[in-house]
Amino acid sequence: MKQIIAIIQPHRLEIVERALQGMSHLPGFTLFPARGHARGHGAQHIFTADEWNPDMHEHIVLLMFCPDDIADEAVEAIRAASHTGNSGDGLIAVTAVEDMVRIHSGERGDAAL
Repeated sequence: MKQIIAIIQPHRLEIVERALQGMSHLPGFTLFPARGHARGHGAQHIFTADEWNPDMHEHIVLLMFCPDDIADEAVEAIRAASHTGNSGDGLIAVTAVEDMVRIHSGERGDAAL
């Protein structure tokens, strides 16, 4: 089982949602609004004083859990739909999930998905 966390541009959200809905098995996902700061634009990505603007970097964080066999498909769907070719398109992180428990039913592991 995998956990996928993607940080994407808000204007790409609808395209990402359509891409995930186009998968043969759509895992559910959760969205969070987020504000953050990218790497600095100074030499070697060092922060420079002219970069501070808390409203400048609005993002969406997408959180998804899925079986191992569809993780690559989900990552590629998110990547392709998020890609504009511009700096700041976002990031996708994939981690292994040791266990999961569905609160309602008590199901564990892949059965909880």
